[in-house]
Amino acid sequence: MNTPDKWIVLKLDDIYKVFASWYGGYTSGDSWRMNSGITMVAEDGDYIDFHGYSGSIYRCHKKGYGLSGFSSSVLESLREKVKQGGKEIIVMEEDTDWLKLLEL
Repeated sequence: MNTPDKWIVLKLDDIYKVFASWYGGYTSGDSWRMNSGITMVAEDGDYIDFHGYSGSIYRCHKKGYGLSGFSSSVLESLREKVKQGGKEIIVMEEDTDWLKLLEL
């Protein structure tokens, strides 16, 4: 299970994906990942669990929604690449009802 420091949900081609980032430490830099696509969403107290097509689970703290400076720059780069292909990445709002995400 992956538990990121910061996370957002993106929509690309009618697929919702978790875009997650972790703060680095003294010996390593910040990192990011994007899951394969959300297949199921569950709530567990202060966490939302996003299950992916690959079998991964991203356990995201409800108060962790957002971007760091690092992940913001990565997202902008991804948006530019997708835009060149004639598509768009949509960032879902923080107040989205995550349990109903796949019904949207």
